[in-house]
Amino acid sequence: MAERPQVPEAMVARLREILGAFPKCLEEDAWVGVRWRVGQATVAHVFGGEDQLFRIVFRAEPDEVVAFEHLGHPYFKGGWGGNVVGMILDDATDWVELGELLTDSYCIQAPAKLAALVVRPGVSTE
Repeated sequence: MAERPQVPEAMVARLREILGAFPKCLEEDAWVGVRWRVGQATVAHVFGGEDQLFRIVFRAEPDEVVAFEHLGHPYFKGGWGGNVVGMILDDATDWVELGELLTDSYCIQAPAKLAALVVRPGVSTE
């Protein structure tokens, strides 16, 4: 079995900048890679695969999961949980889009009182 590569620090730093801005969203080492959680709920998990590719998994609304699955590369549906999707991270990653997806993931996983503190792109507050 091939070794899993360590997630590059520059990649973790970019994710830390996005996820660290959310209330009570804490970074921790995972069984492989790094994850961010709010309470006991995982918001995002980044890791290197045995194929040497880097992936991030996060949560999405159920109807969006189907859309991501059909979009194909760089997106994929997680093999566990009904609302888990992921994305391959590489030089072509759209970090603005990923930031929006991670914002949605946080708001899905966080208690309502914390999610209400986050401005969600494309969601009207009026």
